[in-house]
Amino acid sequence: MQVILLDKVGKLGDLGDVVKVKEGYARNFLIPSKLARRATEAAIKEFEGRRADLEKAAAAKLAAAQALGEQMTGKTVRIAQKAGVDGRLFGSVTNADVAEALGKMGLTVQKSQVRMPSGPLKTVGEHPVQVAAHTDVLVEVTVHVVPQSD
Repeated sequence: MQVILLDKVGKLGDLGDVVKVKEGYARNFLIPSKLARRATEAAIKEFEGRRADLEKAAAAKLAAAQALGEQMTGKTVRIAQKAGVDGRLFGSVTNADVAEALGKMGLTVQKSQVRMPSGPLKTVGEHPVQVAAHTDVLVEVTVHVVPQSD
């Protein structure tokens, strides 16, 4: 199925690109999340009429993400969890925990934006975690997991 992208989609294309994707991906993800539209003649003509507005909105979204990225650069998030004597946690620190801790610092981050390539954190110590504020803005944040004192 051919779709026209209404926003930048990582590993797929930029705003205005007409790309061929599998039907399920388009029907179940791209179209419902307003990232794409079917690439019919009428849709392409309508897109060309709205292109300037969409580009302006995309530029504003990127600028907001860059500002958020500058605020997060070099930040250290401290999270207390119950841990054993050997430094292993009773449970783990997930991307939701990191997003919540960043929220308490005044930074609005969704849990889907927190990327933990090696999975949830299961030990005490400092761990680097990436936060993707936008497809073009990737910031590294240090998560300091400390044992919780009762």
